[in-house]
Amino acid sequence: MENKILGLHHITAIADNAKRNLDFYTKILGVRLVKKTVNFDDPGTYHFYFGNETGTPGTILTFFPWEGIGQGKNGAGMATHIGYSVPKGSLEFWKDRLTQNGFPVEEGDRFGEKMISFKDPDGLQLQFIEPENNDSRNGWLIEGIDDNHALKGFHNVTLTLQKAEPTVKVLTDILGYHLEKQESSNYRFATDTIDTANLVDIIENASIPYGRNAAGTNHHIAFRVKDENTLMEYREKVLSA
Repeated sequence: MENKILGLHHITAIADNAKRNLDFYTKILGVRLVKKTVNFDDPGTYHFYFGNETGTPGTILTFFPWEGIGQGKNGAGMATHIGYSVPKGSLEFWKDRLTQNGFPVEEGDRFGEKMISFKDPDGLQLQFIEPENNDSRNGWLIEGIDDNHALKGFHNVTLTLQKAEPTVKVLTDILGYHLEKQESSNYRFATDTIDTANLVDIIENASIPYGRNAAGTNHHIAFRVKDENTLMEYREKVLSA
């Protein structure tokens, strides 16, 4: 297939309290509320879209805030971590900002890239990563968060699986990703059609129990294609598999 996947389009997660979700992402993380609509399968529930100024694909994290849904549980069979690209040298700023607002942070690295990990108010697992390659995307700026610190958009998404092989087959045979790096049971798959929001990581661990979808977990991830004709080509490819 000549037309290929153009990286991540958006990621959708589940929250509980709508105002708490809105305040955290716009006031603490400083991303823009690009759009507020409703969940068309459940019109009594909001659908929030957070991203950069223009809602560029690869920057959009959306939420269904189902009031009273309760805490979910991350686990195997889920997209467990959302990785944002941040400017080089900004991790200390984010560590201070998050901890001062009551969100504990863990420092680490993966595939040679420095990162911090933390959870949002519902327990959604987020990672801020200084990417190996330069990310020229412009973030949304608010008071207290300038261009040297603003989130650029997605860097990667991490899937946690008891067995990686079936998902690897989908990523490589259907979606056209290739294995870029491996560290023990951690895998990184990439598409070379775009240089941002183009990574899918896999953690393989047979002992991790399955999760439960509710607040603080991801609902789905979406991939980007060029146009509707390409979308229909992928539909046929998925159906035939």
